[in-house]
Amino acid sequence: MHPKALLDSCAELIKLCLTFEHPADAVVSRYFRDHRSLGPRERATLAETAFAVLRKKLLFEQLARSGSGPRERRLAILGFHGHRDFLLSALNEQEKQWLQACEQVTPEALMAPHRHNLPEWLAQSLNAQMGEEFQALADALQQPAPLDLRVNTQRAKRSEVLKALAREGITAESTPYSPWGLRLQDKPALQRSEAFVSGAVEVQDEGSQLLALLLDAHRGEMVVDFCAGAGGKTLALGAAMRNTGRLYAFDVSAHRLEALKPRLARSGLSNVHPAALAHERDERVKRLAGKIDRVLVDAPCSGLGTLRRNPDLKWRQSLQAVAELVVRQTAILHSAARLLKSGGRLLYATCSLLPEENEHVARAFSAAHPDFEPLAVAPELLRLKVEAGQDLCTPDGQYLRLWPNRHGTDGFFAAAWTRR
Repeated sequence: MHPKALLDSCAELIKLCLTFEHPADAVVSRYFRDHRSLGPRERATLAETAFAVLRKKLLFEQLARSGSGPRERRLAILGFHGHRDFLLSALNEQEKQWLQACEQVTPEALMAPHRHNLPEWLAQSLNAQMGEEFQALADALQQPAPLDLRVNTQRAKRSEVLKALAREGITAESTPYSPWGLRLQDKPALQRSEAFVSGAVEVQDEGSQLLALLLDAHRGEMVVDFCAGAGGKTLALGAAMRNTGRLYAFDVSAHRLEALKPRLARSGLSNVHPAALAHERDERVKRLAGKIDRVLVDAPCSGLGTLRRNPDLKWRQSLQAVAELVVRQTAILHSAARLLKSGGRLLYATCSLLPEENEHVARAFSAAHPDFEPLAVAPELLRLKVEAGQDLCTPDGQYLRLWPNRHGTDGFFAAAWTRR
């Protein structure tokens, strides 16, 4: 594609994303379906440019004020991912001079919002939690996330998969915390990899893997993944159970559970039983009350821990939306807790960075349910042989708290209880 045409396409896609009517990844996918002539490199440039603009929206909008021409074109120039010479060949002399001036602006010359690129309400919350680390967190959230894989221990060992990927020219290394994890240096066409096709690996962030590990599901147990979604943690739990026992994958979205089917077929697991629920008080939940050994509640949340992957979320979420989510999270956790038998383990998790969705929900549950004994996460991680497990937790060791700038994972929270 000619440089000018590609830049025009970038501007067109950015304009669609900035309406925030739909998730950015859905907008990008729809754009690609509507423009099937685009090649792999063109698609990569378009997606990366649009996501770069979403990550640094406040900064780019500030810099764009000094330029001329359509706003979306100026944003596309600032966010353009690709060879610099390719981009310059699409610009006129005035645009080249403007871009050069923008590139000479130093971080020290910027106001705080143009450095952190977060809505004010979110910046205040994260600043209150992180203090001197706030800008380091903001910087981390403006970077693309690495590609993490989970080795399916039913199919292969991590050392074997590392060698198999190397033979395919894919460079990977073991993740520092999860015993199942691999981190890739690049983002290859994984669907063509034999390791992926054979079910030896699944795409899953290291933090998400740690949630499954922390549930500590054993052979022969009855386990429920209460908000299974597309089933990433379900598959990790099924492998941890050595394909024995009974693992229920519940979700209120039948559409999301459909995405689990091909992954389940690749995994080789036969102990997983997906089921769509009408709501958290569904009859299936009532029938299983008091019978389950372990329950994972990966609750619907703001998703603000995944901003490296989904930068549009920070512009699409609000304090009001978070307050509504907290009500829903509390109701889901209360219903899921009824499933546990005496001695069973309950794990509540989110991919949020906000205490309202995390510690506040966990403490309220403990106060309302004296029959559930809070389980400190730090000693559990030590018992599960997770290196530096204490560093992954709140200072008191009670909760798992993963931060992108500290741990290189998405932002995750988890609280655990044992039913008396």
